[in-house]
Amino acid sequence: MVDNNVRLRPATLQDLDQLVALELSCFDSDRMSKRSFKHQLQQDHNLLLVAEKTVEKHQGSDHAPPLLGYVLVFMRQGTSLARLYSIAVSPAAHGLGIGRRMLEEAEEDAAEEGRMFMRLEVRRDNQAAIQLYQRLGYRQFGLYTDYYEDHADALRFQKRIIPHERLEEHLAEPSERVAYYAQTTDFTCGAASLLMAMNDLDESVICDRRSELQIWREATTIFMTSGHGGCGPHGLAYAAAKRGFNVDVYVNQPGPLFTEGVRNDSKKQVLELVHHDFLEKLTELQVPLHQEVLSLARMKWLLDDNALPLVLISTYRFDRRKAPHWVLLVDMDDDFVYINDPDIDENEQSSQLDKHYLPIPRDSFEMMLYFGQNRLRCAVVVRAGHSHAGRFKTE
Repeated sequence: MVDNNVRLRPATLQDLDQLVALELSCFDSDRMSKRSFKHQLQQDHNLLLVAEKTVEKHQGSDHAPPLLGYVLVFMRQGTSLARLYSIAVSPAAHGLGIGRRMLEEAEEDAAEEGRMFMRLEVRRDNQAAIQLYQRLGYRQFGLYTDYYEDHADALRFQKRIIPHERLEEHLAEPSERVAYYAQTTDFTCGAASLLMAMNDLDESVICDRRSELQIWREATTIFMTSGHGGCGPHGLAYAAAKRGFNVDVYVNQPGPLFTEGVRNDSKKQVLELVHHDFLEKLTELQVPLHQEVLSLARMKWLLDDNALPLVLISTYRFDRRKAPHWVLLVDMDDDFVYINDPDIDENEQSSQLDKHYLPIPRDSFEMMLYFGQNRLRCAVVVRAGHSHAGRFKTE
């Protein structure tokens, strides 16, 4: 039954107390806090809609009608992905079709903002919600075990919310084959990306903080003006090669790299010494160095050939900061590049669900691949070595 006396509208700060009360009435665990709701209400790139009864106020009453539900959708800048973070319907309003209306409205709003995909996770034992999502065209493409506070599993679903002219059988969902690992510091994106690649190529590789920091210590190249340095392509290639993986390095200019912002001569000398030391080590390990741009077409060929490229991007389209950042390229189709982005921003309430197989339009991703005034492009291509089993096992 659909109640036509229910309207949907964007949430405001005046709804804060009711949102918290609704959360308490709908969930026993994994609840959003008042602070979290307030943070989301102050964001301009996410979507928070509420449902309320359209009844006239009683004379002399200033009370707003009670909220019957809400839906919160994250829309990360620079990507084509919207993620249904939370949806709740008051127990008193079950059976009125409010959940479906809110989700359909959220899909329309996200599509208008240019998001091609809507993703969500749902408890494996929540059959009512799963059936709703399936009726609305969502398809399962992933599973996370022990995801919720009570250790329940989460199923991942995805729907293409902007129609596409290609046939349905060509719209394969990403397999999420390459497992996700989040960097644990602000400066270890390269190490975390390399760990994801090596773990996929050799299941004996352990993704943990000790390994992450060990790789960072081996691969650090960049001399920052403040804080810790980061990893360059030659250092990451060395860390992978010494562990027995086959590696190729693609850099479109000679080194040392990342010197354009360094004004201190002694720091530049450090960068030069480290760079040449890495070159000697890579020569000893017979790692090929290519002074050329690794094109998207070539990256696609490498993915199909069981290799995994780490690529350096500029984060400007994500956060307007123009910071260098390593990500792992995990899949590609005619329209999108899919990456595992190891950076999780806790202030944005993001999680691995937002950064695992993240879809980015190919033309947008192409622009992200250039960093700095010198338009530097770097990639490190990792393959299984002779001592490692291939990541694709025959049935």
